[in-house]
Amino acid sequence: MGIISIEKADHLFWLGRYTERVFTTLRTFFKYFDQMLDMDEEAYRMFCEKLAIPVIYENMDDFIDKYLFSLADPNSVYSNMMRAFDNAVILRDELSSDTLSYIQMALDCLEQAKLHGNALAYDLQPVKDYLYAFWGCLDDNVEDEEGRNIIKCGKYLERLDLYMRLDFPYCYIEKEFNKFLNRLHKIRIGYNRKEADKLMEVMGLKEGWSVKKQDALNALWNIF
Repeated sequence: MGIISIEKADHLFWLGRYTERVFTTLRTFFKYFDQMLDMDEEAYRMFCEKLAIPVIYENMDDFIDKYLFSLADPNSVYSNMMRAFDNAVILRDELSSDTLSYIQMALDCLEQAKLHGNALAYDLQPVKDYLYAFWGCLDDNVEDEEGRNIIKCGKYLERLDLYMRLDFPYCYIEKEFNKFLNRLHKIRIGYNRKEADKLMEVMGLKEGWSVKKQDALNALWNIF
């Protein structure tokens, strides 16, 4: 890939972020989906609150339909999958057609589930599988290490942000934090070291990190 332009680095970074956003939010969605079906039809409100998503949904069914499949909802899984696809198409030559095809298949799966899906957990499982395959194909087909590192830096930043918001156990957050730092130190893109140090300071509190959760999120947002 040679020297990476600022514009191309931006597409690589956001490709990593959007693919991870689809993967983790879809994975977590079904936890709340089960709660809505079994106990509390308004459990989606807590999901939205954790992700700082405005509650624009009229009820449980409206949330399920719009959050999963609406292109008009900028926070939907489908909207984020479309953004991932748009970035991937721009990077076709760098990614290879084989790698891009898994993004296309994930998008196709979402569209088919909207039209014909009856069992959402079953119908949407392939979306996560195709994203796993995309990440594996990325390692195999993208020879440029800098390009891979930028994508993975975006991926792990997004995962860390979501794990913090969604109250994952600290052991999971710590693992993703270490992955993020590893990629951050490898990319040749300027970042705010002061904010990175703030994030490291909060993570150094171990299990007590959540007392300064907002400080950690603020630092993460301001690293780039």
